[in-house]
Amino acid sequence: QVQLVESGGGSVQAGGSLRLSCAASSRTFSMYPMGWFRQAPGKEREFVSAISQSGSRIIYTDSVKGRFTISRDNAKNTVYLQMNSLKPGDTAVYYCAAGGGGWPPAQYMYWGQGTQVTVSS
Repeated sequence: QVQLVESGGGSVQAGGSLRLSCAASSRTFSMYPMGWFRQAPGKEREFVSAISQSGSRIIYTDSVKGRFTISRDNAKNTVYLQMNSLKPGDTAVYYCAAGGGGWPPAQYMYWGQGTQVTVSS
């Protein structure tokens, strides 16, 4: 079992930055590829980014490429999402998740509770 806790959300103006963190309870954190997802009001949850166990492989959805950066610190059991040049369209609840089933992860088994990101114009 892996418990995930996100933090770092908040309200910013367009063009601003936020850094999300996701802390894992499990000592086996380094065994899992990790992903970030988001869900805007009235929309389905969508994939944002994922990072492999070692951090050597990373993928992003097209809408955040060049603006968001995913990273992880296995010594701290934490994955990060640095979000720059934020747009109102980035407004959503952001979730981290621990995945499995190869690369890119075929499934995500453990989820955090989410953190709200609001970007105003």
